[in-house]
Amino acid sequence: MATFTLPKNSVISRNGRHHATPATTAKGRIQTLKIYRWDPDSGENPRYDRFEIDLGECGPMVLDALLKIKNEIDPTLTFRRSCREGICGSCSMNMNGKNGLACTTAMEDLKGEIRITPLPHMEVVKDLVPDFSLFYAQYASIRPWLQTVTTTPSGKERLQTPEQRAKLDGLYECILCACCSTACPSYWWNSDKFLGPAILLQAYRWLADSRDEMTGERLDELHDPFRLYRCHTIMNCANVCPKGLNPAKAIAETKKLLAEREL
Repeated sequence: MATFTLPKNSVISRNGRHHATPATTAKGRIQTLKIYRWDPDSGENPRYDRFEIDLGECGPMVLDALLKIKNEIDPTLTFRRSCREGICGSCSMNMNGKNGLACTTAMEDLKGEIRITPLPHMEVVKDLVPDFSLFYAQYASIRPWLQTVTTTPSGKERLQTPEQRAKLDGLYECILCACCSTACPSYWWNSDKFLGPAILLQAYRWLADSRDEMTGERLDELHDPFRLYRCHTIMNCANVCPKGLNPAKAIAETKKLLAEREL
C-alpha cells in the first residue's frame, strides 16, 4: 500500500497519460484536471493523468467533473462519493493544494489546471481513495457516545437547558471527512500517537455535553504527551474545515479543562 505525500511541484510524471473528452470543441470552455493515479494491482508506479472536459457539458463542482470522467472517459478512475451535499464527507480530497470536499468545491474557484490528489500523508488504497482504518480506530478509542452512571428517569429523556445545548454548537456538525487532520503537520509526523484535530474535536464534544457523566475518565485518557499535546495551534485545521468548524479551539478548551482540574 502506498502512502501519498503531497508533492511540492505539479510536474507530471514521465509515464503520465493525457485524456480528452471526445465531445470537446474549440469553442467550449475546456478545463484540465491533473489527477493522481495509483493501482496496487498493476505493479506500476504512481502517476498523474490529465483529463480535459468541456465545462458547458458538466456540472460546476469538482465532483461533477470526476463523475463525468469516470462515466464517459476512464471508468477505472476510483474515488469515494455519496451525498453530493457536503454532509457525508466521503469525497474529501486535496484540490490545488488544499483539502476539501469535491462536492462543495466549485471548479471556477480553482485557478488554472486543477490538480487533484488523495488526502495527504495517508495510506492510499487506490487513486483518490485513502485508507481511513487508523482514523476510524482513533475515533472509536474516544468512545464517541453518551456515557452515564445514573439511571435514566423512567419514560423521560436526559434533558438540557438551551444554554447547555448551545455549548455543542460548532462540535456536533463534524462529518469526519478528515480534511483537518490530514492538513495538520503534527498529525503527519505522529499519527500513530497523536489523535489529530478531528478526533480531538469529537472528544471535546462529549466533554462539553452536560448529560455525559464520564468527564474525569475521558480527561484521564486524553492526558498524554502525544494524544492531545502535539497540537501547536497553527490553525490549518480551521482553515480547511468544509463545515467552518474550529478544532483548534476545541483542543484548547480540552487543555483548559485539564489545567483547571490540576488546580
